[in-house]
Amino acid sequence: MSDLFLTHPGQSWALDATRAFLSAESLDALPWSAAFTEMEALEAGNIANPDEGRQVGHYWLRAPERAPTIAQGQSIGTTRDAVLSFAEAVRSGEIAAPDGHRFTDVIHIGIGGSALGPQLLIDALGHTRPLALHFIDNTDPDGVARVLAAIGERLRHTLVVGVSKSGGTAETANGIELVKRAIVAEGLEVRGRFVAVTGVGSRLDERAQEEGWLARFEMWDWVGGRTSITSAVGLLPGALAGVDIRALLDGAAAMDDWTRNTSWRENPAAMLAGCWYGLGNGRGDRDMVVLPYCDRLVLFSRYLQQLVMESLGKELDLAGNTVHQGLAVYGNKGSTDQHSFVQQLREGRNDFFAVLIQVLSDGAGSSEPLQGPANAGDFLQGFLLGTRRALHDNNRPTLTLTVPELDASVMGALIALFERAVGLYASLIGVNAYHQPGVEAGKVAAGQILELNARVLAALGKYPVPIEALSETVSGDLTEVWYILHRLARTGRAQSTGEGWTSI
Repeated sequence: MSDLFLTHPGQSWALDATRAFLSAESLDALPWSAAFTEMEALEAGNIANPDEGRQVGHYWLRAPERAPTIAQGQSIGTTRDAVLSFAEAVRSGEIAAPDGHRFTDVIHIGIGGSALGPQLLIDALGHTRPLALHFIDNTDPDGVARVLAAIGERLRHTLVVGVSKSGGTAETANGIELVKRAIVAEGLEVRGRFVAVTGVGSRLDERAQEEGWLARFEMWDWVGGRTSITSAVGLLPGALAGVDIRALLDGAAAMDDWTRNTSWRENPAAMLAGCWYGLGNGRGDRDMVVLPYCDRLVLFSRYLQQLVMESLGKELDLAGNTVHQGLAVYGNKGSTDQHSFVQQLREGRNDFFAVLIQVLSDGAGSSEPLQGPANAGDFLQGFLLGTRRALHDNNRPTLTLTVPELDASVMGALIALFERAVGLYASLIGVNAYHQPGVEAGKVAAGQILELNARVLAALGKYPVPIEALSETVSGDLTEVWYILHRLARTGRAQSTGEGWTSI
């Protein structure tokens, strides 16, 4: 086979870059020695997030014995065992709602990686679902209301999981408070219904202690949200939904072992990172379109959007130079995409590369023939390979990733594969993959808008004030004040009289 077609020595895993219009020689020329050295130092516990002075330890989560200190390894193992024991006690009814009835539902409240990872796990693997899982992953009041409406009377038997490493994430805090108010409105007691996944000593941790929450599970500052899926963030909802958590961790650990190989030809994460570099000229000049030909991986592209774009989308490199790096990710699933945006991929702008993912097994589905000897899964593979051929025939690059089946072990391995690819690619382009200053800037700006909102409300009275004068009074941008006033009017807190704005 080609150097650009990598297979696992004992399993039906393969990474095919033979249709990427790249050469092995071009990948040989990349600075692999430095990238592998940096990855080795990261796993050994060196500071890998220099801007925040932090270690980066998500690889230790599935191999606690590799943690640089005994205390860290013990904390990982203790937390994992506590999560699994708690989930089993909930599923068995040993831990029950305050009225003694089994919990029937779970509301998981988090945002970003605190929601995307768990959502992926539940959608892909939680098909047995001993409890119904619901997600609140935004501060949209209508979205929260939809979740509560779907649960209805079962709210009295609903376990609530709040996830925030810092304990101060506004969206999560709002979601917890809205659910708490709904519980109180039903005349139910709050105690005995809530669980926290957070940093020790955080505001959420303190609240959980003060209010007598059922349990608290630790998050560490050396695990980022977008790489937290194999921490309590993902393990708790996964275990509650019946996912084989130990298999998930074992699969991730096995992929970690495979991707520690220091030859890109024998390391699928390195091959992925090298192809990303070559296809995007080391600058992300092409978007990555993720097309899993598997319904249960429909959320994988959303998960990878955060993992890849938050990690690699950086203004500055490690030397402080302005580089504006990034790698845009989008996708849905095959063969649905063939009836939507594959038309543009084939004949429109040649500004992307596609990552096609095929699952060889039919899973729980029928393998009986449908048309001639071909079954439904054969058709699915035909559409995948047909898309691969059609794109190649029009000079559009593809990478094809093959996995044997989609179980917890393979899901863990997929997660670990892309985590490692992101880390190696970040080394190749010289950026810090483990901080998110742009996200923090958005939070700061949002806080300033909320302060402006309060000033606008305070400045409104019973006498009309023109918007221009109001903007000057509150020292606000005219357009932002317009947005705020119209939302206040729509929600019954302000009105326009024609002469100006007043309170209600």
